[in-house]
Amino acid sequence: MQKKNVLITGVSRGIGKAIKEALKASDQYNLILPSRQDMDLTRSENITKYFNEKKIQVDILINNAGINILNNIEDIKQNTVEDMLAINLVAPLSLIQSCVPYMKSQKWGRIVNISSIWGIRSKEYRTLYSATKFALNGITKALSRELGEHNILVNAVCPGYVNTELTNKNISPAEQDTIKATIPLKRFAEPAEIAHLIKFLISEENTYITGQTIIIDGGFLA
Repeated sequence: MQKKNVLITGVSRGIGKAIKEALKASDQYNLILPSRQDMDLTRSENITKYFNEKKIQVDILINNAGINILNNIEDIKQNTVEDMLAINLVAPLSLIQSCVPYMKSQKWGRIVNISSIWGIRSKEYRTLYSATKFALNGITKALSRELGEHNILVNAVCPGYVNTELTNKNISPAEQDTIKATIPLKRFAEPAEIAHLIKFLISEENTYITGQTIIIDGGFLA
């Protein structure tokens, strides 16, 4: 079987790192893992430049990179707005635009956008984050309709609370204990559990799941 080229953003830690490790263990994939120095996600022209210079052909795109800056509405700065929109929304869209022509030519492709439960419902201080994730879910649904005839499956994965560095930075240990008590499974997900779902969605085994915003949250939103 010919290996599939998989481009993953944001692999230095957390869910992205877990996805990288899960796919490295397989002999089915060639991993393309651009660093921040390779591809600046804050500027869409740099994404285009990266593809033009590297001449890469991507079978599978996993849009994982994202930022979550918590602020009340009065304290949101314009540079924060620009950064979160650029990385969480514009960059995934630009990457999809760069990858789709090759996928269409092959009549096969997989796109997974890493969204969030805060793209399904929201919470205080997450105005910008939810705005970007609701929009990313909308892109996912629209593109599943547009690209389906080319056998390109587009899905979003919406994790709940995950045991990552970002979670530990944004949520105190005491608050984490309070939240865990509201989750039916009484714990946060491990990054590897999210990666396992993504590994299935990009695989040849997934032949009919597209246009979905798949929640993986231990029952929290239930």
